Amino acid sequence: MKRLAALFLTAAILITPAQAVTQLPEDSFDLPCSAALLMERSSGEVIYEKNAFEHLSPASVTKVMTLLLIAEAVDRGDISVNDMVTASARACSMGGSQIWLKEGETFPLSDLLKCVAVVSANDCSVALAEYLCGSEDAFVHRMNERAAELGMENSHFTNCTGLFESDEHYTCAYDIALMSRELLSHEFIREYTTIWMDSIRDGAFELTNTNRLVHSYAGATGLKTGYTSKAMYCLSASAERDGTEFIAVVLHAETSNDRFDAAQTLLNYAFANYTTVSLYPAAPLPPVLVELGKEQSILAIPDGNASLLIEKGMQSELRYETELPEKVTAPVTAGAHLGSHRLYSGDTLLAEVPLLADRDAGRLNTFDIFMGLLRYYFGGKAIC
Repeated sequence: MKRLAALFLTAAILITPAQAVTQLPEDSFDLPCSAALLMERSSGEVIYEKNAFEHLSPASVTKVMTLLLIAEAVDRGDISVNDMVTASARACSMGGSQIWLKEGETFPLSDLLKCVAVVSANDCSVALAEYLCGSEDAFVHRMNERAAELGMENSHFTNCTGLFESDEHYTCAYDIALMSRELLSHEFIREYTTIWMDSIRDGAFELTNTNRLVHSYAGATGLKTGYTSKAMYCLSASAERDGTEFIAVVLHAETSNDRFDAAQTLLNYAFANYTTVSLYPAAPLPPVLVELGKEQSILAIPDGNASLLIEKGMQSELRYETELPEKVTAPVTAGAHLGSHRLYSGDTLLAEVPLLADRDAGRLNTFDIFMGLLRYYFGGKAIC
């Protein structure tokens, strides 16, 4: 295997010797809340946590999962933001934050989605749950299934709003970050979570976001507030600057100001001290020739995250190195390991990503070779 060295120096971006990102101790911040967590979205890397796995009531931060199931259904094409949704008597019976739906009232799904994201409307949450799954119970069952799929091992939901307090309805800071990260992967949802002020019913009903960071914090992308007497003040806050996005989760704060101040403290720290860099050089990888293959060449594609979280000011230089063969012998199966791509700082390896075959390349049989020889003889074309 011949090594193709593709070395790229990134000057002035990082200025000290290479060092892995380490998780901050719990006492790094004096946060006025019972639990908190700071995560970089693209990698899912945790920078800071405080009681991150403690079971706590999430109040309306529950709706992150509600929004996620709706967003996934929209992106799958199962439902559309243009669908018209009719409010049931049960949806209209919800208390707490609401837009006062009336039984039989019909709204575009996009309006209901906006009301959940902006003003945490419980009636709209139930209307969406019933529209997608037929009943809130069926929707809640899917919420718990999805939580398990995401690795949310310390969560269990009994309703889609977080309005009704129960010892059986709980989650934790880490799990909230997981579902927030997944929700933010659906780009269109930001059209709703970043709204500061809007209206429905032809302007007759005004909406103002319960998350004041959407208005006051540079780069805010959402995400969801919550409050009940049991959960106290909760928040999953997200913000993006220069292509790097962080999620700050705050649970069980004494006051609304406390939750916003704690989230802002975490986000400020993240943006001041961390950034993400691409794991791959800008230049495309060369094709790999296939000997005796039905395909003349294949491409090597990376397997894994495209970016890496690093600490600002802790790297003197970055360089990329690709190890890839010039040619392989057929047959080659899609997904077969071809080589690797590495990111270094000096001599320190920061990350290694496998490079995989992008498609199958079957082996030529005797007839294929014979026909190739004929074409070569009469037309001067290579057989492989």
